[in-house]
Amino acid sequence: MQKSNPDFHAQKSRQRTELLRQIQRELPVACLDFFVAIEPQTSVLTRLAYAYDLRIFFQYLCAEVRAFAGKIPSDLQDAEIALVRKLDIERYTGFLTLYYKNHTGPDGEVISWEIQNKELGKMRKLSSLRSFFKYMYAGGRVPGNVAELVPLPKRHEKAIIRLEIDEVVRLLDAAESGEALSERQQKYHALTRARDLAMLTLFLGTGIRVSECVGLDIDDFDFEQNAFVITRKGGDETILYLSDEVADALQNYLKKRLKADPLPGHERAFFLSLQRRRITQRAVENLVRKYAQIAAPLKRKISPHKLRSTFGTNLYRETGDIYLVADVLGHADVNTTRRHYAAIPEDRRREAARRTVLREDKRKAQRIDEE
Repeated sequence: MQKSNPDFHAQKSRQRTELLRQIQRELPVACLDFFVAIEPQTSVLTRLAYAYDLRIFFQYLCAEVRAFAGKIPSDLQDAEIALVRKLDIERYTGFLTLYYKNHTGPDGEVISWEIQNKELGKMRKLSSLRSFFKYMYAGGRVPGNVAELVPLPKRHEKAIIRLEIDEVVRLLDAAESGEALSERQQKYHALTRARDLAMLTLFLGTGIRVSECVGLDIDDFDFEQNAFVITRKGGDETILYLSDEVADALQNYLKKRLKADPLPGHERAFFLSLQRRRITQRAVENLVRKYAQIAAPLKRKISPHKLRSTFGTNLYRETGDIYLVADVLGHADVNTTRRHYAAIPEDRRREAARRTVLREDKRKAQRIDEE
């Protein structure tokens, strides 16, 4: 079973390639050489992420470091990049905590917004620098990998936010009935009910990513086999399987979807917006947030990724097979899966608390025996 129409993904790849080329014009020529060197081992999305990170660093370098004052990033040569010091990168790490980005609007007005990076954001940006300087050092273009001398920020593990079983039920009930929606939301619910329920069921029943969901086409599904094909982040295609409950929800939506009249270029998209276009990632995120506020009001950051975490947690609880979870979720490294899903579940922690007998409990037992 192969994806019959990769047009959507090919289009996204072209858009990212064009954006990468635009950013490259703002960077030193050494960065272009770096992207060419890593192209066989990376996706265009990965290279684009590197480009964003390197652009921030070189803009900082030319704006904040005295040795680079008056220069622009695209003019920097290897000899000048070799002047970057460990201290420059350490100060850059501090700069990433909080900085401002300016953009000139259509009327010439300057729009400024605040950007903050916590440990994870800093780690990614420093990792990009390490990769770049490693390439430069290996090619003899700089005397050393100065970025390697700066330690990565310590990453503090956060509790994984996911839905419990009763919250999953409430989420799906909310999408099906629409009763708890606002008056304005209920006006559209009749038009989106089947789609919303199918999408939420798909997330919770397969753990796919939101990017994988919006890229689905009608002919990606084989309901005779209860199977479908998705394109992963790196461009690889994978076949996943559907439970009967998930397949039923999808087929119920498909009956309505086939009666729709999509706009040109969106004819094969599985999930459509009310504007008859392929639904966007942001629209899906808003959809999930809308129903999650009803099902789990105390969990304010429920997103499609949290539904993915819910699926992964439930699958691990049912099977105890971390390798199966990694395979279904499309994790390249099982350690990523283990870090997220092999933790002791909350119910086992509660059981540990109940089984812990402290001194007071022993005294009560002793009094009972004496009586």
